[in-house]
Amino acid sequence: MKLRKQVTVCGGAIFCVAVFSLYLMLDRVQHDPARRQNGGNFPRSQISVLQNRIEQLEQLLEENHQIISHIKDSVMELTDTGAVSPSGHLPFRSANGSWVLPFDGRPTFLAVKPQDCQFAAGSRGQADVQMLDVYSLLKFDNPDGGVWKQGFDITYDPDEWDNEPLQVFVVPHSHNDPGWIKTFDKYFTDQTQHILNNMVVKLAEDPRRKFIWSEISFFSKWWETADVHKQEAMRKLILGGQLEIVTGGWVMTDEANVHYFAMIDQLIEGHQWLERNLGITPRSGWAVDPFGHSATMPYLLKRANLTSMLIQRVHYSIKKHFASTRSLEFMWRQSWDTGSSTDMFCHMMPFYSYDVPHTCGPDPKICCQFDFKRLPGGRINCPWKVPPKAVVEANVAERAQLLLDQYRKKSKLYRSKVLLVPLGDDFRYDKALEWDQQYINYQKLFDYMNSHPEMHVQAQFGTLTDYFNAVYKANGVAQGSRPAEFPVLSGDFFAYADREDHYWTGYFTSRPFYKSLDRVIESHLRGAEILYSLAVANARHAGMEGRYPVSDYALLVDARRSVGLFQHHDAITGTAKENVVIDYGTKLLRSLIGLKRVIINAAHFLVMKNKEFYRFYQTEPFLETDDRRATQDSLPQRTLIELDPAGPRYLVLFNPIEQERLCAVTVLVNTVKVRVLTEDGQTLPVQLSAQWSSASQMSAEVFEVRGKFHQRPRRLLCARYEVITVVCLTSLTLISHLFNYSTLLLMCKCFSHLMNALWSTLFVQINKENNTFSHLCVQMQFMVYGTRPSKDKSGAYLFLPDGKAKVLLSLSQRLYVRCLLASQEALIDSLLCIVLFHHAVVFSGVDGLSIDITTMVDIRDQTNKELAMRLVTDIQSGDVFYTDLNGFQMQPRRHYMKLPLQANFYPMPSQAYIQDSHHRLTLHTAQSLGVSSLENGQLEVIMDRRLMQDDNRGLGQGLKDNKKTGNRFRLLLERRSMGNKMMDSATNSFPSILSHMTNTFLNHEALALPVLPKRRGIPPLQTFAPLKSILPCDFHLLNLRSIQSQDPQSPSPYTAMILHRLAVDCGLEAQNLGFNCTTTQGQLSVSGLFKNLDLQLLQPTSLTLMHSGAPLANDSSISLDPMEISAFKLKLR
Repeated sequence: MKLRKQVTVCGGAIFCVAVFSLYLMLDRVQHDPARRQNGGNFPRSQISVLQNRIEQLEQLLEENHQIISHIKDSVMELTDTGAVSPSGHLPFRSANGSWVLPFDGRPTFLAVKPQDCQFAAGSRGQADVQMLDVYSLLKFDNPDGGVWKQGFDITYDPDEWDNEPLQVFVVPHSHNDPGWIKTFDKYFTDQTQHILNNMVVKLAEDPRRKFIWSEISFFSKWWETADVHKQEAMRKLILGGQLEIVTGGWVMTDEANVHYFAMIDQLIEGHQWLERNLGITPRSGWAVDPFGHSATMPYLLKRANLTSMLIQRVHYSIKKHFASTRSLEFMWRQSWDTGSSTDMFCHMMPFYSYDVPHTCGPDPKICCQFDFKRLPGGRINCPWKVPPKAVVEANVAERAQLLLDQYRKKSKLYRSKVLLVPLGDDFRYDKALEWDQQYINYQKLFDYMNSHPEMHVQAQFGTLTDYFNAVYKANGVAQGSRPAEFPVLSGDFFAYADREDHYWTGYFTSRPFYKSLDRVIESHLRGAEILYSLAVANARHAGMEGRYPVSDYALLVDARRSVGLFQHHDAITGTAKENVVIDYGTKLLRSLIGLKRVIINAAHFLVMKNKEFYRFYQTEPFLETDDRRATQDSLPQRTLIELDPAGPRYLVLFNPIEQERLCAVTVLVNTVKVRVLTEDGQTLPVQLSAQWSSASQMSAEVFEVRGKFHQRPRRLLCARYEVITVVCLTSLTLISHLFNYSTLLLMCKCFSHLMNALWSTLFVQINKENNTFSHLCVQMQFMVYGTRPSKDKSGAYLFLPDGKAKVLLSLSQRLYVRCLLASQEALIDSLLCIVLFHHAVVFSGVDGLSIDITTMVDIRDQTNKELAMRLVTDIQSGDVFYTDLNGFQMQPRRHYMKLPLQANFYPMPSQAYIQDSHHRLTLHTAQSLGVSSLENGQLEVIMDRRLMQDDNRGLGQGLKDNKKTGNRFRLLLERRSMGNKMMDSATNSFPSILSHMTNTFLNHEALALPVLPKRRGIPPLQTFAPLKSILPCDFHLLNLRSIQSQDPQSPSPYTAMILHRLAVDCGLEAQNLGFNCTTTQGQLSVSGLFKNLDLQLLQPTSLTLMHSGAPLANDSSISLDPMEISAFKLKLR
């Protein structure tokens, strides 16, 4: 009773002081002598300002009064229950009965140095060819070009090569898909192993024979099964220059849907395997089959010390334009490069395909006659009805002249008199007979050409690097340098069309379940790599390496390779056979289970307060995983924490990112009587809510507990859950509506109002700190596309809609709306015709500045339908929008009316936004999907596709294996700061610091790991925070990867640290991120980074760790430019 009186008296005193202060201020203003000297009257504008100030003060007084009432109620409640509250942070009860933790008053600041803002606003190096300009220039028509249907007639002067003979490099290759029609293992057994076995024998028969190979996933599997003699023979072929490993990645990665973390990781895995087993370093990139090409790829290859690259699948109109201007070879420069440091020499193949009929020259009818696997009597023939002829003395002159004519015509499309002619196709050279057919017949042709000087040609087999070296030599420049007069290009090559209006934009979304699963596993892989590296380093530091399960490294290697395999351009794209997809999914699930084990084993060691008590038992894990998946195609089920009055349960939280975060963590418990305590015993306010067992039923046995935790970077935080006899937290206010089909339209209107109300509230709060209010109207629509009724229909690759999207209306199912409003969050659920479940949440912290949106999509009962989510706003974006490339950089896009609807869709691996001179609205995504902006102020995302037929690109199946899929997004509204109304340049745009953080938080969730009960009790635990200080907030730790030793199943003493410095747009209003954010002009002291560890080596390396620079002094600071990705080899003990 005494405490109640004290609170009442204290509250009354505060109120009196506030009123008296207001009175004194008004009195002072009224009697201010300075004012009287100005005539005794205020100007009308000042009176208006004063009135506004008074109204604001009155509003603040009212809010103070409410807060005092909350404090009074909370103290009374705490007195009744005996609950303990954190010192200085008394919770109060909100109007709906839930409890709120007052704002943590610790000061936070955003200190971005002006120099770190200059990059986004600065000028760029000029490119001769800007792809946005090319798109504006071209008509994208498709006139008949003659024998080269998509091109034009090529002519030449026979005397052109009299002074400088034509050099021809025929490059035999075999494109091996690590999964497509068959599984990876089935392809290896049936075809790939025979290709490599024949290679060892057939290349050794003649030193003039050459070959290139790309996929290390297949090559490593063959190596493991080959005997020592085959291995040595293969090594000799490589070192002798007859066999070249091109690109050297684990796979030939897709370039649309993949995230740059995975692109780099699969490249490292391939290159590290090559270095360890063969001691070689790839020099040239080879990408003949990805369905469009990203500007991220040349940058990564450049950072890996490759000097040249080749691409193939580019829109046929662009190929024709480049061929007509002889721009098929160019220096590919990043659009954000201020100089020329990112330039990569690139060769674009000019014709329809990479098969033999489309590589020797413009006429496939003639080129097919020089694919000697198609000789009469074989299993395949030439569609043009003119078969190949074996080369004999009687016909060699005629055959050589016919082929040389094609070579000369093709060479007219390039600037040098050096010609590349690939010779291969999918899974070629699997029979010894084909090796003989191709090599023997071509050698006869080469011998004839080279022995007749009047033909002015020098033809031979070659590798890809042989060709590039000849180009550099002919132009008198060093490897990788720009030949004189060769153009510089910036931009990318999406979207791809191979003929007519057949745009390959469907695969941006195909099989979204696995696109989402891939990103979950990538986040786990990164988290496991970091925790494992830190745990091993700390175990070595403590002299406990022998007691730690270092053998977990094998699980990391398996996961790297499974994730790498899935980046293949027929895997993450969703364009493989159904049984192959299951095989990919099974491998991914196995890896996810292994990664969770690596994480819980590392966390166990690191959170032990006294390492002497640390014991590792393989069969008795210390921690549980945060969730489980029953099968490869099932959604995760969160782990239930079963509370018992006999004792508390402990929870370890892992923050995998390099910044502090205030995040909401949700766990499942079996009782409503729950209290959460921090490591030091303070009670955390949490929100207790229902767990829905069905659309309209709440579980009586499982409940959600959501609490806010402030986590340091890469920190392991401990919390304690107890059963209490009196519940100090009330459940959410719950409103549940069941609508029958007759009220569908009423529901849709209600749903729209609910969503707009939620968003309007959020967007006002975003600008509250500046006392300025902004309103943006955002409407969400769910749309459906059909497929065209003609012969050509949408499939796994192609998007061929039957017109504009239609609003989704289905009267066949019931519809539910659940609205939950609470202190910790605002939440709206709805089930729309069972096709879609929608869920929107507002949190606090960085997460509180955007809306969390989850759509649970299930279209398994639909036929030839594609489901889209459309955001309609009043942002005046015009025809311009922005999508990311691989989560690495932003690419401006333009909606072109001259192109069909499907041509205006682009990949969205991590985000897309629209903007005008006042606002930017960004949709962040946790999975790659297709996106467009088809009208002013709109963003549209394709969320799933169910298609009943093949689209004639070789798959032979439709998309009928849809899964119930959870798509996660964050919607972020930002306002341009006052005085900064400048729009982005035509070729560049960058996210803000807040946008970068929002995306990172979305894609790297904090993991909640329950400690399993122990009969002997739980030993003392402690928070593990490995960093002495947080990284500058424009630095992203891409990975901390333990490097393999010679034994591929165990780590070496070295760790690879890969850093990316983000480029930031400072022209958007800065918000309170909830943590201190500073930048350092790209400087970072590595020696002062890790706590309790000694830095014994700091060595710069190439991106894939194959090329090392001189070691730096251990106390050196490293420096990164904006957008730069750099790798360093560390030795930590």
